[in-house]
Amino acid sequence: MNNENEEWTTVIKPKNRLLDIDLKAVWRYRDLWYMFVKRDITTSYKQTILGPLWFIIQPAITTIMYMIVFGGIAHISTDGLPQPLFYLAGISMWNYFSECLNRTSSTFTNNASIFGKVYFPRLVVPLSTITSSLIRLAIQLGLFLLVYLYYIYIGTPIHPNVTLLLFPVLLVIMAGLSLGFGILISSLTTKYRDLTLLFGFIVQLWMYATPVIYPLSMMSPHRQWIMALNPLTSIIEAFKYSTLGAGVFSWGMLTYSFVFMLFILAIGIITFNKVERSFMDTV
Repeated sequence: MNNENEEWTTVIKPKNRLLDIDLKAVWRYRDLWYMFVKRDITTSYKQTILGPLWFIIQPAITTIMYMIVFGGIAHISTDGLPQPLFYLAGISMWNYFSECLNRTSSTFTNNASIFGKVYFPRLVVPLSTITSSLIRLAIQLGLFLLVYLYYIYIGTPIHPNVTLLLFPVLLVIMAGLSLGFGILISSLTTKYRDLTLLFGFIVQLWMYATPVIYPLSMMSPHRQWIMALNPLTSIIEAFKYSTLGAGVFSWGMLTYSFVFMLFILAIGIITFNKVERSFMDTV
């Protein structure tokens, strides 16, 4: 029997490289990517009375609490900016990162039933999470814009600048960081479930190590250098600087965040690719 002229439509072969991303396969499954995005959006407010309004209520209530506790009681500086604008700017960006991080960190455990039944590029799931979270970010930035326009209308001195054009870059860095950390934690928690509890605690502390509720400028240069080791510091500060005209903007800090993002994304993908081959044995 001559098999030389046979043509195969699908070839199954093992991965030989750790950093092996089949982007063509991810693109072929773009319809599934869209379905996961749609699923994430609908399940976010399914069986709720207010629906997507929770995306506005949550940052609004959080901002009010920050104004009372950190602004009113602790008297923490906001760089001379109106407290609602200062807190909303930090909350909107942080919420996108934390939501992507928390949801991608449970990729394997939350989707074990799907992964065990059918094949598709597993990376589609965390990528869909990063994409669907953009809807929530857009809604919260809409709230920020309304408050922003109000303060401009009443004559508050706010000075946006040309660095606002860097917003897509800030978004890419945040998405890359959350994806890298998320899939790394997801890979580790398939075997070590205790890391899930530890990770939730770390994320809470991480926010206080990021200039969300306080400006970086209130710290001494030495402490600013230490805070800059947090890759999110430059992103939050750059967003505040570009929209409000106050904050610490540094090309060096942004470059560091970008390089750090590439590093953690590479480590996350390497671990993710290794774990996805055998995770069903441990989940």
